[in-house]
Amino acid sequence: MAGQQRIYRQRIRSVQATKKITRAMELIAASRVVKARQAVERSTPYALALTRACSAVASYSDTEHLLTTERESPRRAAVLICTSDRGLAGSYSVNAIKKSAELIERLQNEGKEVVPYLVGRKAVSYYKFRRRDYAAEWSGFTDSPRFEDAKEIGERLVEEFTKGSDEGGVDEVHVVYTQFRSMVTQEPRDLRLLPLEVVSADEAGEEQVHGPLPLYDFEPNPAEVLDALLPKYITARIYNCLLQSAASELAARQRAMKSATDNAEDLIRTYTRLANQARQAEITQEISEIVGGASALAEA
Repeated sequence: MAGQQRIYRQRIRSVQATKKITRAMELIAASRVVKARQAVERSTPYALALTRACSAVASYSDTEHLLTTERESPRRAAVLICTSDRGLAGSYSVNAIKKSAELIERLQNEGKEVVPYLVGRKAVSYYKFRRRDYAAEWSGFTDSPRFEDAKEIGERLVEEFTKGSDEGGVDEVHVVYTQFRSMVTQEPRDLRLLPLEVVSADEAGEEQVHGPLPLYDFEPNPAEVLDALLPKYITARIYNCLLQSAASELAARQRAMKSATDNAEDLIRTYTRLANQARQAEITQEISEIVGGASALAEA
């Protein structure tokens, strides 16, 4: 009985130590997710303004641009997959990888060769463990992305798209990320960036702008306007996707750590009850031995 009590006490101390860690991680995620949500709210108006500007150029001019023209018989497609650098975030990275697998299967069924680009160590580990090829990887910033990180990724994707499949590049660029809707709802999504597919505000999860678009006058000409706007548009959209993924990761980690803390409290209560039962059984056994010895002495 004493051995059982010792085992239960050791388990209680171990679970209490784990509970302290999960509770601390929950509080850290809760404090950081607020900043991540604010960053998403700040970046969305800029991305929406660039989307409307690109839509205006594409709608009110007859200029054909490399980044807006659908290519005949596209053969290669790039897929940017946004996951996390760290674990303990529930099924956040798994859901993003599943969504990317669905997109890759759809593109392959269309006869396109898929070239993955990975963001986050979880995606890199997933591909390395399964010995799958990928073109490039970026990591170390998934929970707090910077604009410079998005710019680096955007420049690489635009460069590959500009070369085209004939020169070893790609004909399409897709992004798989996790859209932050609320603290309890994060939705994995895929988005085609290139050729430019202007996404409506409803589809982007942004506020719908009603009414007709204003008339535009493009100077010096629509082609140069597109040359200046589209790289900024791509970078802004990628940056917004990274921020959405970061907020989703932190929200998922907060929920996962809260669940782990609650489970630790349940285990502590269970082990405490078992330790008390073992102690009571030991006391009962000692009393029975004393009574039995006293009875034997009395009879003797």
